[in-house]
Amino acid sequence: MKIALVHDYLKEIGGAERVLMAFQEMFPEAPIYTAYKFPKYWGEFKINNVIESWGRFLPFLPKFISYYTILSPFFFKSFDLSEYDLVIVSQTGGYFPNGVKIGPKTKLITYCHTPPRFLYGYETATKERNKWYWRPISAIANHILLMIDFQFAQRPHLFIANSKNVAARIKKFYRRDSVVVYPPIEMANVQYPMLNKGKDYYLIVSRIVGTKNIDLAVETANKYGFKLKVAGRPIGKTGSEIAARIKGPTVEYLGEVSDQTRAKLFSEARGFLALESDADFGMSTLEPMAYGTPAIAFRNGGYLEAVVENKSGVFFDELTPEAIQNAVKEFEKIKWDRKFMVKHAQKFSKENFVKKMKDIVNA
Repeated sequence: MKIALVHDYLKEIGGAERVLMAFQEMFPEAPIYTAYKFPKYWGEFKINNVIESWGRFLPFLPKFISYYTILSPFFFKSFDLSEYDLVIVSQTGGYFPNGVKIGPKTKLITYCHTPPRFLYGYETATKERNKWYWRPISAIANHILLMIDFQFAQRPHLFIANSKNVAARIKKFYRRDSVVVYPPIEMANVQYPMLNKGKDYYLIVSRIVGTKNIDLAVETANKYGFKLKVAGRPIGKTGSEIAARIKGPTVEYLGEVSDQTRAKLFSEARGFLALESDADFGMSTLEPMAYGTPAIAFRNGGYLEAVVENKSGVFFDELTPEAIQNAVKEFEKIKWDRKFMVKHAQKFSKENFVKKMKDIVNA
């Protein structure tokens, strides 16, 4: 079977890109078609056999990625994948990759992390489209892109959602049913076993963007005096501004860290803070659970599928320092069963992901 993979664009490595790499491990001969790639942002990761669109010749990249959204349907329409038996699209919600050309015998499967958040009223990582001089153009562009997005969403033979939360969005905005296959997490590195002692800090590992509400976590830690470590790469100007504010007597900003350091942080943390609004899925909470580290999560979105209340974490209901501190107090009263958390995280292992995806592909 001749297989191709499609992804919006390749810049920073986040959860969606880790799923793409899992697809590439499953289908090592499959090329990846994408708008453009920026390997200097990949750190220690390697992604091979990448084919870029004509968009790579546009000026001011990667700075103008958001501004070129209006052109992105044409990037993907220029890819003729009609010679492939199977095309798997990784849709992150940034661009419109379902527009690739396929043949009458090609099966098109879309793994959807979310429909475009900026089109459907969800908070986004960057605020470029909200600037006053861009709003009139955005209003017109978004109207056109809504129609294109709906049209392209009718093309896949099958939608796979990364969570029940996203499956509901696919049904609402695309009027399509979908199958839920949760994204894979890396299980605990044996070099860093579960620790029951020495866990004295709370942790955030995330891309530094506005939707993660990292400012609020820092404000809370500084107000109430608990230790907080934050790791992750700042994204864009907004991310750099947020990163500059990650400081305080009990707050430490570590910048971008390697997978090895990330594993060590997960193992040694007391708890993981998850504050994102409208999280597509709670993948960020599951990775620490693989090391026996529970979560303190905002009760919304995909976190509701990832966190088992009072067993693998606690929830809070308002994005305020007081609500987070109250959750921390409740968190510290609980005697956590770390073996339960590891067992819970194993349900989202790469092995389970690969098995479910192969069952779907071979059906």
